[in-house]
Amino acid sequence: MSTPATIALETADWRRRVFSIYEEVRRLRSEDAVEAHEFWREMRDDLFSQHPASPLLPEDAAGFTGLPIAPYDPSWSFEVEIEPVEDDDPRPRSFDFETGTDGVVPFTLLGIAHLEGVGTLDVWRLASYGGGLFIPVKDALAGKPGGTYGGGRYLVDTIKGASLDETVILGVQSRSALVLDFNFAYNPSCAYDPAWACPLAQPGNRVSVEIPVGESYQGEMH
Repeated sequence: MSTPATIALETADWRRRVFSIYEEVRRLRSEDAVEAHEFWREMRDDLFSQHPASPLLPEDAAGFTGLPIAPYDPSWSFEVEIEPVEDDDPRPRSFDFETGTDGVVPFTLLGIAHLEGVGTLDVWRLASYGGGLFIPVKDALAGKPGGTYGGGRYLVDTIKGASLDETVILGVQSRSALVLDFNFAYNPSCAYDPAWACPLAQPGNRVSVEIPVGESYQGEMH
């Protein structure tokens, strides 16, 4: 039987492994994005099927054969700048997310990323201990049969190691480049286990186009 201590240690190990996966993905991606994407897919399948902190419910784990991830398409990879938000822009500058275990988690708007043919995405900063960048995305396939998760997917979540960038981004004034590759978009844990509480795509992280790459969703919306 799991105890709070074992659950905490298992979760910490899951995050450690995710950091390690993305470190190798960044290395591979500099030479071959397809190889990096395949490695990422294989390692996520391994985590989901083998790790004790897997978000898969027992009834789903029994028949698990791999996550539904589309083949790599380079046309969905972007390198963008984090642009400042104009003073007259009406979008919210912050939001609070209430979790069952970590209390209220605050996010502040760091800037905006413009992606040609896709739209704009808000770039959020975790405004609490640890900091980090957070970029979810909800596309036109969200909630549709065979489409993407209804609450949206994650592109960047640096507090958990999910980032394709080699350098730390310090703020919008640095005009730092940011890699947003939708082939690596993945579902939050709450897509598989409703016990998880996950911040989802805010209005500024919803786009009107269909994004057919990355991880899709075959379950029911929790």
